Amino acid sequence: MEAAGKEEISVEDEAVDKNIFKDCNKIAFYRRQKQQLSRRSTYQASLDSATTGKDSTKFRIINETTKVPLLAEIYGIEGNIFRLKINEETPLKPRYEVPDVLTSKPSTVRLISCAGDADSLVLTDRKGDLKCHITANPFKIDLVSEEEVVMSINSLGQLYFEHLQIPLEQSDGDAYRLYNLDVYGYKIHDKMGIYGSVPYLLAHKLGRTLGIFWLNASETLVEINTEPAVKYTVTQMGPVAPKQKVRCRTDVHWMSESGIIDVFLLTGPTPSDVFKQYSYLTGTQAMPPLFSLGYHQCRWNYEDEQDVKAVDAGFDEHDIPYDVMWLDIEHTEGKRYFTWDKKRFPNPKGMQDLLRSKNRKLVVISDPHIKIDPDYSVYVKAKEQGFFVKNHEGGDFEGVCWPGLSSYLDFTNPKVREWYSGLFTFSAYQGSTDILYIWNDMNEPSVFRGPELTMQKNAIHHGNWEHRELHNIYGFYQQMATAEGLIQRSKGKERPFVLTRSFFAGSQKYGAVWTGDNTAEWSYLKISIPMLLTLSITGISFCGADVGGFIGNPEAELLVRWYQAGAYQPFFRGHATMNTKRREPWLFGEEYTRLIREAIQQRYTLLPYWYSLFYCAHRTAQPVMRPLWIEFPEELDTFGVEDEYMLGSALLVHPVTEPKASTVDVFLPGSNEVWYDSKTFAHWEGGRTVKVQVALDTIPVFQRGGSIVPIKTTVGKSTGYMTDSPYGLRVALSTKDSAMGEFYLDDGHSFRYLHQKQFLHIKFSFLSGVLINSCADKRGHYPSKCVVEQIFVLGLKKQPSSVTTRLSDGKDEPVAFTYCAQMSTLQLEKLSLNIGSDWEVHVR
Repeated sequence: MEAAGKEEISVEDEAVDKNIFKDCNKIAFYRRQKQQLSRRSTYQASLDSATTGKDSTKFRIINETTKVPLLAEIYGIEGNIFRLKINEETPLKPRYEVPDVLTSKPSTVRLISCAGDADSLVLTDRKGDLKCHITANPFKIDLVSEEEVVMSINSLGQLYFEHLQIPLEQSDGDAYRLYNLDVYGYKIHDKMGIYGSVPYLLAHKLGRTLGIFWLNASETLVEINTEPAVKYTVTQMGPVAPKQKVRCRTDVHWMSESGIIDVFLLTGPTPSDVFKQYSYLTGTQAMPPLFSLGYHQCRWNYEDEQDVKAVDAGFDEHDIPYDVMWLDIEHTEGKRYFTWDKKRFPNPKGMQDLLRSKNRKLVVISDPHIKIDPDYSVYVKAKEQGFFVKNHEGGDFEGVCWPGLSSYLDFTNPKVREWYSGLFTFSAYQGSTDILYIWNDMNEPSVFRGPELTMQKNAIHHGNWEHRELHNIYGFYQQMATAEGLIQRSKGKERPFVLTRSFFAGSQKYGAVWTGDNTAEWSYLKISIPMLLTLSITGISFCGADVGGFIGNPEAELLVRWYQAGAYQPFFRGHATMNTKRREPWLFGEEYTRLIREAIQQRYTLLPYWYSLFYCAHRTAQPVMRPLWIEFPEELDTFGVEDEYMLGSALLVHPVTEPKASTVDVFLPGSNEVWYDSKTFAHWEGGRTVKVQVALDTIPVFQRGGSIVPIKTTVGKSTGYMTDSPYGLRVALSTKDSAMGEFYLDDGHSFRYLHQKQFLHIKFSFLSGVLINSCADKRGHYPSKCVVEQIFVLGLKKQPSSVTTRLSDGKDEPVAFTYCAQMSTLQLEKLSLNIGSDWEVHVR
């Protein structure tokens, strides 16, 4: 078997030909679906036999052609969610139902029938705000709110529940493909499957946001067709003026290869409501350790311990902060995970001690394939216990990946996950320490020379399920087991950090995701924004794209612009493949080093705001990185914007994504808003597009009037160096001369915030010339030495006559201040206001 491990394996050789990946017309079940639609086979519901129990309403659906009966179940779920499940009434064999994605069994709300006969049935909960109208022939379900149909199921009669598979001729098609694949240098603006899949759709219009969560882990295709908006007039009785309304309709056709129909209808009505409804089902973003919000330095591969030491020293020599060093597959002994190459990394603990001395961490890679080697203990123990995925004949599935011939751990098996978690203990993983964290890669799963570089669909998993049933959830399970292993390693005390390439609905509970093997081209920098916005609104707030592009050699300008963009995106990592030139931040000349340093320093300055946003995502499911329409849901001009975004509710970011740009057009939403340039403090009225001058050192970032953003006033070598450094507040006044903000603080690494309530949650408010710092959550207590030493007030139109601070003892102390009439800014320096105490600043 050793010979297989010595093959020259290159993902570029395996995947550069995109023709190996299927488009829709080559997918058999899609062709069958499309041909069936041309026949217009209809389904009829037997509503006269409908039964309503404690949890659900059940009725039969009959296909008029096949006469095969289906069982439909409709559930009302807390928080304005409806769930529809459809299965065969008497299947020949059980159909796969996706486990482990939902955080718990959803709490149901009893639905009552408020009208009905053999032709229709109307269900509602006790509040009666939403009604579920079921039509018998042809079968259709409408969700109605205030007499308006907000969502329909099977309105086009496209339901087709497949019973027999008959080979058909190819037909053209165009659909979004949800099928996790290892696509090296993926195409942009393409609907093909790549690394992860979240079968979740959001729809937004003026006055309503909806969500559809299709709980199916098999290959899934989604067709989306939007009709043009149509204006119409609603005439009402009596002396009431007619209303002008806009009717919008989007038809969505979901097609999955196997499993059952299990769909959740999230009825909003606001974006925030939909995010909460989805998180109620699948969980919120895991609270990350603070270090993971700093900058990460990665390469395939840092060659040896001396290379790591030199790169680490380079950051210090050039005064560039960073938090995490990463090691790719070459750090192992022959691609055997949980081992170290004894020549390159003879003293891994010593290397980690060096990083620890600077409050830095190490991340190493751990892929799901295990080298077939009778002398490799991980392989031997897994084989002895039957922990590998099986082939259709019953033997261990074998495929080629980085080590050569490999078997693949069956993470769908709870016992395999438990065993795998145990591999991260310090006694099992020799050379690891408590500053070592994990990167799960190649977990689609990637199988070189397999069909579309992945596992055969007839491979067999735990429970005798074929791989086709659960393909998209394989990587989800590896990240779950890895995160649990890191938690167990610390006896439940420390938060894990796990980055995964493959993901599914609910992956946010276990760590971070990145967009995979991108290319060092301007178009990939530009597409990273809508890609990360898409991930963010599907619950995965901790997401990022490799800075500089993984594939190829970026020119200096592109690299600078990518660092500037990455500094304002949730997961911030530089990474490059092994055949590229070295690109550490100081290798492009002094001027470019300065620009990259400034971008990374801006990231560290804003860490208090980032950390507070992640706490908000963790607690309330609001995305960290947000499309403009989330903050401005009633402003039509925001709906199609994807070259700029909001960080939380306070900062608008418009990265420069074009070469040699001297200006960018920035849309500042909100006709009643005011926006402040975060660097110059110049201000603009909202509701318009402004042309902003940009040099290579410009990152267009604007603070929204009415917000207060906490910052750090000094930057250290890493987040650990900044624990006790002072804070500043950027108070940006609204058109009503007021502002609000929040701040969250805990120890940055443990679960004590959760179990012992050791945290501070602070709210800031500025109203009538008084800035107030007060407790937002009295359950939390966390002692902090940190002080607010600096306050900037933007948009203060009149020079104050005095500024005083008032502590909890009630005494007023005068404060020196600087006021700039030209920029309408007030600056307070050398303050000493404890961040965890109540205090006020009076501006008179």
